Amino acid sequence: MAGLKYMSGFGNEFSSEDPRCPGSLPEGQNNPQVSPYGLYAEQLSGSAFTCPRPANKRSWLYRILPSVKHKPFTSVPCGDLTENWNEVEPDPNQLRWLPFTIPKATEKKVDFVAGLHTVCGAGDAKSRNGIGVHVYTCNTSMVDRCFNNSDGDFLIVPQQGEILITTEFGKMMVEPNEICVIQQGMCFSVDVFGETRGYILEVYGAHFELPDLGPIGANGLANPRDFLCPVAWYEDRKVPTGYTVINKYQGKLFACQQDFSPFNVVAWHGNYTPYKYNLKNFMVINCVAFDHADPSIFTVLTAKSTRPGVAIADFVIFPPRWGVADHTFRPPYYHRNCMSEFMGLIKGHYEAKEEGFQPGGASLHSIMTPHGPDVDCFEKNSTAELKPERVAEGTMAFMFESSFSMAVTKWGLHTCQKLDKNYYQCWEPLRSHFNPNWKPGKQ
Repeated sequence: MAGLKYMSGFGNEFSSEDPRCPGSLPEGQNNPQVSPYGLYAEQLSGSAFTCPRPANKRSWLYRILPSVKHKPFTSVPCGDLTENWNEVEPDPNQLRWLPFTIPKATEKKVDFVAGLHTVCGAGDAKSRNGIGVHVYTCNTSMVDRCFNNSDGDFLIVPQQGEILITTEFGKMMVEPNEICVIQQGMCFSVDVFGETRGYILEVYGAHFELPDLGPIGANGLANPRDFLCPVAWYEDRKVPTGYTVINKYQGKLFACQQDFSPFNVVAWHGNYTPYKYNLKNFMVINCVAFDHADPSIFTVLTAKSTRPGVAIADFVIFPPRWGVADHTFRPPYYHRNCMSEFMGLIKGHYEAKEEGFQPGGASLHSIMTPHGPDVDCFEKNSTAELKPERVAEGTMAFMFESSFSMAVTKWGLHTCQKLDKNYYQCWEPLRSHFNPNWKPGKQ
């Protein structure tokens, strides 16, 4: 959307006021007896008050009416959104989904919330420890309704169609090859402009942060300056017919009514905000001598667990880059892992599986389930001339990687009818190249 403005930085202390109301931020204090313009002061805390300062997240919102003014919440149907990880028996197989179907607007109007489908996940929102992986498939904008997730943070990855997200902090336009994070407790509404699809990583009990760089140094990967936060924008709008706030709480959906827009924040300041990031700005680190570096070098954001170096979830991308390694099988290696790996494809072809893994589809390789290049990729790259080449040009694959052993939902295994039951066959033609008579120097 032309004209949208943003502020730059990751986790900064921001302050913003709608230019229609200059001076709406109180000076020198957070909670004056009477706020400028007769606004209500409301704090939104994303961490415990006593968290160490580097981890302390909060923002002060100055709004026309406080968010507490609403009718009681009542339970509403969850559709295909779930936190029931025991709907079906566990399945350790390599799983792959064809592109998830987007409903046609001519057949049924589906907005962002109605179009949420849980594919897999683990853990528990009540104990604040776990994750959910969802897809959204929708065709119409949210009208006089917003969504508020009390359970955790949403990392949203658009795959088809741009989305205009209105939040209490302002507006963000998020296009495919960009991501955005809506943190716990923030109200937002989604406008779409046609058939729209994407992926969501939900994290309970932790917030996303930039990974530590260690020996890489001070710069690289996703740089803080490339994250964008919206600027204050408000609407003073009465909705006599009722505005619906949908709340995700303990894995269930609830709705309440109020007679005004929740996007009535005239000014705000703090470090707890929604934000977006363009994946093209990722500064790729890669091997320039030999061997294939571990995919952790492609981590954009991480949600840390209490165990050092072990993530509740990492968001990892595989962007366009140069491959130059000598004496090396360059694509991803065959692998068994103590993490769960859910992959999606925004555009193009994934280097290790150029057929079958399609934009808008997905795959899941569960804990200790072997996976790796298909037979065509292995044979081609075992004999390829090793000259510098562009890898993944025009593509963008990503991975939600988690230390949780994720369960697949009934919707993911059956209802969506997109599970590729022939996936295992891409490895069936692999054959033995073992030569017991091999001698050094004869390779």
